[in-house]
Amino acid sequence: MTEPVGPTDDLLTPVGRETLQDRVYDQLRRTLINGGFAAGDMLRIVDLADRLKTSTMPVREALGRLVSEQALEALPNRSVRVPLITRERLDDLERARILIEGRLVALACKRLTADDLEGLKQLNRDCEAAFARHGQDIGPVTSEINQRFHFQIYRAAGSQVLIPMVESLWLQSGPVVRQAAHIHDEQGGLAATNHHWTMVAALEAGDEPAAVQALANDIGRSFDLVRGRLGAGEQAA
Repeated sequence: MTEPVGPTDDLLTPVGRETLQDRVYDQLRRTLINGGFAAGDMLRIVDLADRLKTSTMPVREALGRLVSEQALEALPNRSVRVPLITRERLDDLERARILIEGRLVALACKRLTADDLEGLKQLNRDCEAAFARHGQDIGPVTSEINQRFHFQIYRAAGSQVLIPMVESLWLQSGPVVRQAAHIHDEQGGLAATNHHWTMVAALEAGDEPAAVQALANDIGRSFDLVRGRLGAGEQAA
């Protein structure tokens, strides 16, 4: 049975009273996206309220929103859990991310300015510097830089419909990326920014197919690492 696990202290900080419900939701959401929770973690309302220095009501409402977004799952005993990683879920999330994010990359390819491209290069350099300080471990800093890199491209696509879909998929993918980072740290391999540089080069050249393929390779690497640890029908916490 999975033991209750609290979020890491460096991702959750006390919340002020202004717009309390939204701020609690935003912190939990950001923690999920950045891999602050592992697959199978049981999230206790009282524990989270204590860490966030707030009452239980805004935490309860935030968890309810995240359950409705499929980032968390409600169990029969009224507790909430980060979904387990299954082969079926991995395949489904990977397909959806490559499909939707690939479309955004294609739309952004002809819209990115020289300043946008230089911004992407700087974010990648910042990410490499963070990895140099902390190894290839994807912690809160590198995870946030990675998110900024991708969403700078996606926002350039100019689609208000697709962006919320991608945000939902990143919410659901957080535990997968966390697990992949641990496996990558054990095994080594290509630098985490390798596919980003390939994507930037393709975008700079206006090569839409190459940019979409670089994105697919970037997404697929994380999912392949986790998939390699799963047997047929097995699920990993």
